[in-house]
Amino acid sequence: MSGFNSDAQTMSFVAFIAVITVTLLLCVMTGPDRDDLGEFYTGYRSLSPVQSGLAIAGDYISASTVLATIGVISLVGYDGLTLALSTVLSLVLMMFLLAEPLRNAGRFTMGDVLTRRAPAPAVRITACLVTLAALLPLMVFQLAGAGDLLAMVLGFDADGFKTGSIVFLGILMIAYAAIGGMKGTAFIQIVKTVVLLGSATFIAVLVLNRFDFSLPTLLDAAAKGSGAGDAYLASGLQFDGGADMISAQLTVVLGAAVLPHITMRMFTSRNATAVRRSMSWAISTVVVTCVLLAVIGFGAAAVVGHKGLVAGDPQGKTAFLQVSQALLGADTTALESLLFTAVATAVFLTLLASVAGITLACANTLAHDLIAHGLSRTKLKHSTEMTVARSAAAVVGLTAIALAAAARDWNLQAMVTLSFCIGASAVAPALVYSLFWRRYTRRGLLSTLIVGALSAILLMTGSNLVSGSPQAVFPESDFNWFPFTTTGLVSVPLGFLAGWLGTVLFPRDASDQQHSYESVEPTILAGVAPAAPQS
Repeated sequence: MSGFNSDAQTMSFVAFIAVITVTLLLCVMTGPDRDDLGEFYTGYRSLSPVQSGLAIAGDYISASTVLATIGVISLVGYDGLTLALSTVLSLVLMMFLLAEPLRNAGRFTMGDVLTRRAPAPAVRITACLVTLAALLPLMVFQLAGAGDLLAMVLGFDADGFKTGSIVFLGILMIAYAAIGGMKGTAFIQIVKTVVLLGSATFIAVLVLNRFDFSLPTLLDAAAKGSGAGDAYLASGLQFDGGADMISAQLTVVLGAAVLPHITMRMFTSRNATAVRRSMSWAISTVVVTCVLLAVIGFGAAAVVGHKGLVAGDPQGKTAFLQVSQALLGADTTALESLLFTAVATAVFLTLLASVAGITLACANTLAHDLIAHGLSRTKLKHSTEMTVARSAAAVVGLTAIALAAAARDWNLQAMVTLSFCIGASAVAPALVYSLFWRRYTRRGLLSTLIVGALSAILLMTGSNLVSGSPQAVFPESDFNWFPFTTTGLVSVPLGFLAGWLGTVLFPRDASDQQHSYESVEPTILAGVAPAAPQS
């Protein structure tokens, strides 16, 4: 049993049912009411900058971000805080470097952005495969942990309940993506962001109140509770040396904000001004959230302690709930039970919203990039592509459910790390080159995507997150040959190098000549519509 107050468990269960009902109703009310691709993929770009910004923040602050950030800060202190700051920096780089060109160049998916320069079925298919390789591990990671979290909150230990929770949440995420489309999932993200901000603010205030709103006192107590002493507030508990930290920082900064479920939100803005305002709202929300999560993480180390956190989960994924329980106490009043219910609801909503957004991104690329423009030799009707997209959501969701249920008892930190590595090594170089390098060719683009993704996958198999350490997927085995926890220090240069070599070593073909950068440069950089041909 979880040890939570029975009233809190009952209220949490009722709240979960209410959340499911309300979010499904939101999807039905805001989802496309006819077979219109623009409405399904972008919601007709009808969201205001505030709404779009909150939706971007909601996609960016995934369940893995919330739970893992609090957990890693509570367990390793300084190193965890630097990773949290890196996630913020990643979104800032997205705003200043990529957001506006992405909005101008894209239509529905990342494949649309890349084929603006290199229109070819091979580019579409490769973009789809890289999107799936980057997002499916992240989805499996979040679903696999959902069973344990729900079991902890509701007080069930049975394996059947945990597996059933994974299946139930997976079916819900399929429904959200298939029914709501872009606009429906955006409103779910907005609700999730507001609830999470409110709950995190409340717990952070309780943490600070426990230590008389003195940050030095909180940090001293966290260092003491961590069991590591002064080492908790210095680098070294998480990373094996400076190079390992640089690799992790590089991976997060370049990979977090370019994952396809984040970039697809750029396509929903009405114009360049709207996307800049949306990103301003998103960054402000993410900064505030990360500050709150940092306070909660240090509070968990100080109040719960290292032993208690590891007993709940070796990676600290339950730290948010544990510190909430510790601050409210075991014998809670009705008000305190209600407050804990709000925290549990925020976690539940975060799980639902995160996997729904990722499912939609995967379904969109399967339908639009792979089927409609990659494999089909004739143009699909809008109704047909809508049906394919909804069917693709079911296929992706069922695949993720099966993998998450099978791997529920494994340590899957390697999977979320792999997602960031592929984003940094394949997606980021491809986007930067496609949007800004005039000489970039189709061969260079394919080289970037393939080499970047494969190098990240290959190097990750030799990291200590897969074998050779207690936190590995296979802790009893040791085939660890790669010296770093993340692959970025090697795979990111490989991705950029492959794109450069693929461009300079091979002559431009007819397609490259026909679709030169100069012909689309005004559109990508300034949003200017292509000039009509002279008669």
